[in-house]
Amino acid sequence: MALRIALSGFVVLVVVMGIGRFAFTPQVPLMIAAGQLTLTSAGLVAAMNYLGYLVGAWDAMRAHRFVEGRLYLGITGAVVLTLLSAVADNAIVHGVLRFIIGCMSGWSMVLIAAWTNERLAHYGKPRLSAAVFAGPGAGIAISGLLAVYIQAHGLSAGAAWQIYGVLALVLIALVARYLPRVGQLHRPETAPAPLMLTPDLRRLVWSYSLAGFGYILPATFLSQMAALRFPGSLFAQFVWPVFGAAAVVGIALSIALRHIATTNRRLAVVLALQGVGVFAAWLMPGISGLITGALLVGGGFLCAVQLSLLYGRELAPNHTRYMAGLLTTGYAIGQLVGPVTSAISTWFTHRLEPALGLAGLALFIGGALVWNRQAERQ
Repeated sequence: MALRIALSGFVVLVVVMGIGRFAFTPQVPLMIAAGQLTLTSAGLVAAMNYLGYLVGAWDAMRAHRFVEGRLYLGITGAVVLTLLSAVADNAIVHGVLRFIIGCMSGWSMVLIAAWTNERLAHYGKPRLSAAVFAGPGAGIAISGLLAVYIQAHGLSAGAAWQIYGVLALVLIALVARYLPRVGQLHRPETAPAPLMLTPDLRRLVWSYSLAGFGYILPATFLSQMAALRFPGSLFAQFVWPVFGAAAVVGIALSIALRHIATTNRRLAVVLALQGVGVFAAWLMPGISGLITGALLVGGGFLCAVQLSLLYGRELAPNHTRYMAGLLTTGYAIGQLVGPVTSAISTWFTHRLEPALGLAGLALFIGGALVWNRQAERQ
């Protein structure tokens, strides 16, 4: 039963995050080539997705009724709207679709994380919850490899969206029967005491918000950066699948090294390594810089998510869903600021590099914020 729950959560995150949200990244070069987007408008469309993610996460955090309905609507919406993206042909329509998919993803991410954490703890298998968070990375790797195939065969952006949508539909059909039914998402019989935001919790929220800002620029524009640096190169198209595969490996390493140091120290190291990866993508020449950036930023992507949620659960064990929602909301705000920053950077300088410098700095600051923890939990 525990393995089935973990696998179901994993597949949902493959679909709503790895495909629903992040298939946009390898699509950017195709949509720019088709005249649907520019580099600046691509950043703004991405920002609409992150704004939607913020709205969905905030709502999921506070929801007390229609909770399972939100989860099912989020999963279904991510699939249907990915398919509908095939007929979008301009930045405004893509922006609207990205906003709604963002809402669906925010609902699904928070509620699936809460459900799997609670159920796996109930069955005495809490360690499997880390494996669930490999879902987005696996989805990114799959969508990235599909993108290589799509570009190698000269398919259009619309055809690519159809391929992603059909894949998402098939995957959800495989696990739909195992997802929670009405009344199966945890609702405490008695309300816990109000959550007090201790200094540790505040620093964690700030750190996770900076993590969202720091990783999102390479996560959004790695494929476009590779396309600009190495036009027509098939090898450059593997940068995004490398990012996704590194995210899965990063989760595996996080599980294997879980007994080394405290959760907050491991989180701090992960964020610092991501910062190094951002600067590598910017400053290292050739394909080596992009690959190094994909390995370090991608490798830390899901580790930062899993470790932040774990640290939040350690600091506030009676507020699992609220903390998941609060952290995801902060992360979404950081993600929203990232593409806006990139749009400003490309508008004024016609380059992403100034925005990348800020992103790398944000990750170093985020790591420093959680390096130390108060000796006495308040």
